[in-house]
Amino acid sequence: MKLRLVTFWFVLATVVVLLPSRSPAPLMFVPGEGWYYEPFGENNSWVRPRAKDQLAVAEESFTNKNYSIAMHAAHRVLRLWPLSDYAPRASFLVGRCLETQRKDEAAFNAYQKIIEHYPRTDQYNEVLRRQYEIGNRFLGGQWFKVWNTIPIYPSMDETAKLYSKIVGNGPYSEVAPLAQMKIGAAREKQKDYAQAVKAYETAADRYHDQPAIAADAMYRAGFAWQKQADTAEYDQGAAAQAIAAYTDFSTVFPDDKRVTEVQSAIVKLKAEQVRGNFQIAEFYDKRKRWEGAAVYYSSVVQLDANSPLAAQARKRLEALKAQLAAK
Repeated sequence: MKLRLVTFWFVLATVVVLLPSRSPAPLMFVPGEGWYYEPFGENNSWVRPRAKDQLAVAEESFTNKNYSIAMHAAHRVLRLWPLSDYAPRASFLVGRCLETQRKDEAAFNAYQKIIEHYPRTDQYNEVLRRQYEIGNRFLGGQWFKVWNTIPIYPSMDETAKLYSKIVGNGPYSEVAPLAQMKIGAAREKQKDYAQAVKAYETAADRYHDQPAIAADAMYRAGFAWQKQADTAEYDQGAAAQAIAAYTDFSTVFPDDKRVTEVQSAIVKLKAEQVRGNFQIAEFYDKRKRWEGAAVYYSSVVQLDANSPLAAQARKRLEALKAQLAAK
């Protein structure tokens, strides 16, 4: 009997906690933002009967840094007058209050609601800018939180998703090109260089009419491929991609101050390609797999005919001709 009673009260408590989000109780839940308390009784002096006046309370409270009342007043506008002209501004104030509480994920979600529910708001660009700044904080290493309270880990994958939402919200907004570039930066930190290159290539293509963005995107794509090539086991394919990307960058933006740096990188990458191909050729050579050895010795000569290794490769190719002919 006691067990049944305990079970009944547990179920009842669970149901109460999970009641619909717009419950009139002091404990309020807003999807994406979490729980907050709304005072009543003697503490409801901030309550107003009209949306305009309620928003004025929220504005004044925010200005005076009374963020708790500003949050309550703004949420009341959204709960009672969600279709009014004052709702977009109220949602914006909710986001700003959450930012002051360092609840950046919740703030981002509050701003996202403005984009989705009030796309005609005159604060559209400001909303995107606030989202972009939140993304930058996570890119800088800020930790994501569970229940908007407990820091759990930094995540470049989640950060890239935030930037992707910003780009999706306004692909040709003022911050969209920057956000697209930051997707690449987040993927680089994640060491997912292929996805980083994809993000940079998208930026270069979509914003080709913005030279500064396009140039930086092409350069960063080459640099990401170079990072991939410089991994523990040298990646020949990535080196070739890096050379191609750097060559495109130098061709399209010959006056960019980074061209000299890029040309030096190309020389080093080609030297590494030569060394890598020569080592593979020697590997096949030692195992008497002459056809494979000849292919890679030939690649060495083609990559850099003037290198010392190319001279060695030519000599070995001459010797292999007789061995191949005798087979």
